[in-house]
Amino acid sequence: MKMLSTLIISIPMVFFNSIIGYAQPKGCPVVSDLERTSIKDKKEVIEALNNLIPKTYGTGIDGFPDMYTKWNVVSAKPFPETVGIKEEEDYYGMVKNFCGREIAAKSWLVRLDCPNAPGANLAQGQYL
Repeated sequence: MKMLSTLIISIPMVFFNSIIGYAQPKGCPVVSDLERTSIKDKKEVIEALNNLIPKTYGTGIDGFPDMYTKWNVVSAKPFPETVGIKEEEDYYGMVKNFCGREIAAKSWLVRLDCPNAPGANLAQGQYL
């Protein structure tokens, strides 16, 4: 699949917790480098997380060096499928705002549970 890893990596992952509290991406991908995906690509997206999470976050942070060495996928879906689900649709709106409608249409919302993270605030995050 053309540039699937770019699709996921280029929309910088957003991890909402008490340590990192910003959602503005540092840059957006080039629309022509991306392709439209569907729920049929879910397995490939989840497999790509094995490379993307360590590349983006490393293994942890000071005091919690193994925080990102394990994770469980709570949900993963293309952003267009979040429309009508308020708590998910808001993230779609953020990506549309920061990177545009075309990029948002080719992006995914992935919810992860990180069991090595201390406390509920650090353990769950939304990754775009």
